[in-house]
Amino acid sequence: MTTYSVPPTVAPIDQILPDEPLLLMGAGPVPVQSKVAAANSMVINHLGDAMSQVVSQVKTLARYVFQTQSPYVFGVSGPGSAAMEMAITNLVWSGRRVLSIKNGYFSSRFEEMASRVGGLTTVLEAPENHYIDADAVETALKEAKLANQPFDVITIVQGETSNTVYNCQLPEIAALAKKYNVLSIVDAVCTLSTMPLFMDEWGIDAVVTGGQKGLSSVPGVSLIAFSELAWDVIQKREAPMAHWCFDTRLAYEFWHNKGYHYTAPVSGLLALHEALRLICEETLPVRFERHSRCSNALQHAVESMGLDLFVKPESRLNSVIGICLPESINTKELLALMSDRYLVEISGSFGGHIVRIGQMGEQCRSHHLLRVLHALGMSLQSLGADIDVPSGMAELEKQLLISRP
Repeated sequence: MTTYSVPPTVAPIDQILPDEPLLLMGAGPVPVQSKVAAANSMVINHLGDAMSQVVSQVKTLARYVFQTQSPYVFGVSGPGSAAMEMAITNLVWSGRRVLSIKNGYFSSRFEEMASRVGGLTTVLEAPENHYIDADAVETALKEAKLANQPFDVITIVQGETSNTVYNCQLPEIAALAKKYNVLSIVDAVCTLSTMPLFMDEWGIDAVVTGGQKGLSSVPGVSLIAFSELAWDVIQKREAPMAHWCFDTRLAYEFWHNKGYHYTAPVSGLLALHEALRLICEETLPVRFERHSRCSNALQHAVESMGLDLFVKPESRLNSVIGICLPESINTKELLALMSDRYLVEISGSFGGHIVRIGQMGEQCRSHHLLRVLHALGMSLQSLGADIDVPSGMAELEKQLLISRP
């Protein structure tokens, strides 16, 4: 006779979550608009006619956001890292040489992924908390070519979320990749739709992004776009594909032939559809201006409050702001106080004594900026820091009024 173990008893989800939703102002995920949230609550047949229309429109909308005419746009079941892995596993295999530009934690992930599928990786490390210089990239590409060991692929992040560094010379680096016949893979997880990225104009071969940051969609569904050249390489490769789920030749059946690959995350795709549609409705130029205006206002306000920004202006990422904390402040205590008292969450760091505030999508709204700055300043004061909260709040108001379109 079978004896069953006693089923566990746990609290329902409404007893775990706070009564009032937290304002998510960290490095992701970010708040979503009500239309995105409503779309995420629906489940439909992943192979039905309605889903086919959704998939077709997601590709059309995404091409605008990527600024590409390439037909090879795919959704990815998983976070932005899954899209990174899809790019790597399709364009890198045993013996392929990869130049991996390292600015921090997430750019290092590209190198690890490439190594795991047999790529021969070389790391080109940028100066600490600084963008990579295009001249350094060309030197590496030229030396490899002269040694008769040219690179096949170059990987780079547009914005390094971990330390808030912006690779501002990405257009020049993408052009160098073309010059040396190297495929370029770009991580735009926190930057796509928050700042300019022109896939076709810059000649980028693969761009990856996650839903939960710049796009202001839900976590768990990501996007990837391949150039015609990259797709040709994928079609002609003879090496076996390391990952079944991330095989774009299989994914093509669902995304372009209305066929079956695996059960798609339909709720997340519906949410992504609405997030992309709202971006297109706003238009990229307007969206870029909003992000720049809000991020710059917050940066001025943080400095007026008496805090330093972690990265110098020439290398500073606008979509995630790094803020240096006074030495006396315990980061975990600060984050907990902001969450418990003010229902505002921001992010800690990957090593430095900093906190990070996101400026992506729905985070870039004046009322969110005012709330997060107040929560940060008052929490720091409560923990004993010498912070001028009124000056910071006044500067934020001033900057938002000055820059209002």
